[in-house]
Amino acid sequence: MKEIFIRTDLQRSWLHKLETLRAELSADSLEIDKKALFPIRNLETLRKAGYPKITLPKEYGGEGFSVYDMILLQETLASYDANTSLAIGWTLGIIGELYEHKLWDPALLESFSKKVQKNIFINRAVSEAHTGSPTRGGRPATHAVRAKNGWTINGRKIFTTASPILDYFLVSAWIEEQQVIGFFLINKDVPGLSIEETWDVMSMRGTGSHDLVLEDVQVEASALVEYPQSPFGGTHINGWILQIPATYLGIAQAARDYVINFANHHQPNSLNAPIATLPNVQQHIGNIELKLDQARFTLYGAAEAYDDLERRPYLTNELAVAKHTVTNAAIEIVDIAMRIAGAKSLQNSNPLQRYYRDVRAGLHNPPMDDMTITKLAQTAIDQGKQSKS
Repeated sequence: MKEIFIRTDLQRSWLHKLETLRAELSADSLEIDKKALFPIRNLETLRKAGYPKITLPKEYGGEGFSVYDMILLQETLASYDANTSLAIGWTLGIIGELYEHKLWDPALLESFSKKVQKNIFINRAVSEAHTGSPTRGGRPATHAVRAKNGWTINGRKIFTTASPILDYFLVSAWIEEQQVIGFFLINKDVPGLSIEETWDVMSMRGTGSHDLVLEDVQVEASALVEYPQSPFGGTHINGWILQIPATYLGIAQAARDYVINFANHHQPNSLNAPIATLPNVQQHIGNIELKLDQARFTLYGAAEAYDDLERRPYLTNELAVAKHTVTNAAIEIVDIAMRIAGAKSLQNSNPLQRYYRDVRAGLHNPPMDDMTITKLAQTAIDQGKQSKS
């Protein structure tokens, strides 16, 4: 992480804490990818360090980290192990959003904070096979029916990241009698809840994004904690989604670090010096550095604007632009790194091929590129109409 982006002693302290865990957190990365293992040891290490509660406000017993603080750490963590970063990132983002925007009843936020202080893991369960991304507005097939003592919930959720370690699930379900979508807070140990291990993909193989299966799950009436509210925007701007591009930027940084070391030490017998001395290699490295800086200033600039309550009302599509810019730049950075390393980058033992696969997953995290471009166009057109009226 460049010094220019570190602003406080607290940030520096936590970056140092992560650095002391670096060897431990990155030790199993190859095996995690090869066998599609969930990095549960890494998550437990971070739980022990108090990491899951960093975005809980100080008045509730947390570290009170802002969006900027969070992405600074998440980018660094992802450069050690991307699966670990993305898996824990959802807990950080959800806790940050819940308490900043007061999405639940105040009494519930107060009582739940006691659990967060114990470093629990939580994620929203919203995606379904027939609806696609929840950001596109599909109605969930998962449904909740009024029962004698609360609600009965049935359904299946896909892409439930970090499912092997989650303590709580925020499940979206269609409430027929109210004709709305509601979010239900469900403990992992409730009867009828199970995880079906379906995550079999080429990218981010260790995120444990399995299916959540709900079969006649009985919950109390109070489990309905939140009414229609998109976890990726809705009625408020949600800067906490920047934990997503932060992870992919961390992957790009890891690719950069690997290839710089490679270029400084790889010397074919046809050369009198390492390949880092070659003009064409330096051009590639320069482009990597350029794209990293462009991505970082976009990402951290968006986070700064969001954290500044006076500037936040002027945000329109900047968070989506940051995700689009960072994700696509990260893909390009890894590609350039592989060009420098050559055919060696395709070896299964080489981390670059893993970075290449992992970084592409960012294209399929919300918001999607096509939606970002469409919204940019619509905003520009609407502003143009208003300026002439």
